[in-house]
Amino acid sequence: MPPMDKSNFVDYIKIFCRSGNGGAGSRHFMRSKLTPMGGPDGGNGGRGAHIILKGNKNMWTLLPLRYYKNILAKNGENGSKNNSTGRDGEDIIIEVPLGTIAFREDNHESIEILNDQEQKVLLRGGRGGLGNSNFATPTNQAPSYAQPGEKGEETFITLELKVLADVGLVGFPNAGKSTLLSVITAAKPKIADYAFTTLTPQLGIVKYRDNKSFCIADLPGIIEGAAEGKGLGHRFLRHIERNPVLLFLIPADSNDHGDEFRILKEELYRYNPELIDKKFVIAISKSDLLDDELIKEIEKELPENIPHIFISSITQKNLLQLKDLLWKALNE
Repeated sequence: MPPMDKSNFVDYIKIFCRSGNGGAGSRHFMRSKLTPMGGPDGGNGGRGAHIILKGNKNMWTLLPLRYYKNILAKNGENGSKNNSTGRDGEDIIIEVPLGTIAFREDNHESIEILNDQEQKVLLRGGRGGLGNSNFATPTNQAPSYAQPGEKGEETFITLELKVLADVGLVGFPNAGKSTLLSVITAAKPKIADYAFTTLTPQLGIVKYRDNKSFCIADLPGIIEGAAEGKGLGHRFLRHIERNPVLLFLIPADSNDHGDEFRILKEELYRYNPELIDKKFVIAISKSDLLDDELIKEIEKELPENIPHIFISSITQKNLLQLKDLLWKALNE
């Protein structure tokens, strides 16, 4: 999996898009030396260009689109004589990362791209008009009417990227999420002793038993009030919607482990109540600092209906058991 450059990670942009107009049908009559009074031979107009979204598994950011304020597709060509159909406008294909959702401002419809090479039409080009040769009848052998082309669509489009991963790491800043990711995957997140070392999602592949694997995402840390936009706010929370399993990482030196889990859970609920229906796993990090007596005390603070485990990224305590727990949650 290619590394994600923090400085170039863009997960939200807004651009103006316009698909092409259809070409006009031709109003033409055949004229030659042999047929001076030939019938109608006006061709149809070409279709206006579509604007299409296409998934690209090698993209991790919307940065390539950041500097496009307007995306304007070409019109279809007009029809011409001899029943010649005008050329269709060349479709514009916009490549986006997997997990991108596009929202239309005009009708509030949305489409999402989840698979590599998947294509969906974002804005449809206008249909080309029919030439006058289509309107000839026994009673009207010389129609002078041809259709104009239909107009394309135009609106502002909001593109929003939600990272696709099997497991999302949830926790306050300095909970040890980046350290855990660096130990159980080949990812190289920034690690330091201050809040918000993770400013953008970091992805890594966890190698599991029998050549199995799953994807885990280290997401920016939650703070109280994140659902209202404090801290990194919605920029973090939108990414967590894609993760079927959430791993809550709570450090062993927390003042109240149960209260910390409650605050994290409440922030998720306030942002989107459906997040509470995901599968939860709790990991107490930095547990190399604990003895058996302290472990028993912490267990009393944790909810009984959610699986939990005590781990240490530094000593690699229970990391294999953590993988087992996550794999079970993913496959239940």
